[in-house]
Amino acid sequence: MTQSASPIESVQDTSRPTPHLSAASLTPMAVLLIEIALAVGGFGIGTGEFAIMGLLPDVAATYQVSIPMAGYVISAYALGVVVGAPVIAVLSARLPRRTLLLGLMAVFALGNILSAVAPDFWSFTVLRFITGLPHGAYFGVAALVAASMVPPTKRARAVGRVMLGLTVATLLGTPIATFMGQLLSWRAAFFLVGGIGALTVALLWYFLPRDKVMEGASVKRELGAFGRSQVWLTLGIAAVGFGGMFSVFSYIASTTTVTAGMPVTTVAIVLALFGIGMNVGNIVGSRLADLSLMGTIGGVMAFNVFVMGAFGLFAEYPAVLCLCVFLIGCGFAAGPALQTRLMDVAADAQTLAAASNHSAFNIANALGAWLGGLVITWGWGFAATGYVGAFLSLLGLGVFFVSHTLDTRRGRA
Repeated sequence: MTQSASPIESVQDTSRPTPHLSAASLTPMAVLLIEIALAVGGFGIGTGEFAIMGLLPDVAATYQVSIPMAGYVISAYALGVVVGAPVIAVLSARLPRRTLLLGLMAVFALGNILSAVAPDFWSFTVLRFITGLPHGAYFGVAALVAASMVPPTKRARAVGRVMLGLTVATLLGTPIATFMGQLLSWRAAFFLVGGIGALTVALLWYFLPRDKVMEGASVKRELGAFGRSQVWLTLGIAAVGFGGMFSVFSYIASTTTVTAGMPVTTVAIVLALFGIGMNVGNIVGSRLADLSLMGTIGGVMAFNVFVMGAFGLFAEYPAVLCLCVFLIGCGFAAGPALQTRLMDVAADAQTLAAASNHSAFNIANALGAWLGGLVITWGWGFAATGYVGAFLSLLGLGVFFVSHTLDTRRGRA
């Protein structure tokens, strides 16, 4: 009896490591299966990151702490992302990408399973920090793998398909995990996320071919990414420009019920509109980025300034609020473009730069939520988070213009 070969084995021998994946070495079906495997990992990470927000009261009740104190676990995870992305990218410079992806997802899966059985609040908090460590590095390396499998003119779309796992998580994964957690136990939600992580490990093990470490790879070369001004400018666009989205999203439930006067039951609908917008933005933005990378980044930043401002002015009107929330979600269109831009400006230090992009997004999350909270505390109302968003988007647009100007002067526009 003969054993059937996997789709990848039909075009290359996976027992022999290859320097890198390429469109020429893989069939379209093999590329699709690898992208699905990578996206499943993104789906698990997105579900695990956001589901906890709806389960905080249950976690607080279990460990007998206040809800604000329970919120420390969200901060711990975000800190893990910010720290883990650059550190792991540097320390793993000499690891093959397949090995690194398997290790990162194994840590993520185990971290969620152990979180589900954590005996006390502080051990749970530490485990959330550890679970956040692989987040940024996984997305960064997954984006590099996806981009390497397609022609240069289709890189952003490949990156977008991997990031689709994250955006779908906001629409489907998070509500399902939250519902399961509320119906059974919040611990069941983390078992579910851990299971998705384990499934990703199995899919990557089977479908992703072994590869060799790129010649000359080293810690020193990866650290060289931080010596390039365009890397910092691109990370700055993400860290500042996307803060606006988070300033609005962090307080959207209160804006919906207090400012717009909508019933609490409609909050789920508004959140779903945001998730739909993210998915639309991811798909459309990745296609636009393959046509004009810098045009997409600058255009989306300008679009965000307008939409955030409209949110601040008209959030009291339910129909306009819903439309603005959808359009704010569409602002994620710059995500694949920024990730691809980092691949271009990082030269031979792509792993660190690509992973650091997700540290920048988490900085944006913290910055947006903090500034949004300030204007609310000052008595400006929940709708004023839109003005914060417009200001941050405008700053992001300013950083973009600096980056574009430097490119033009160097003849790279």
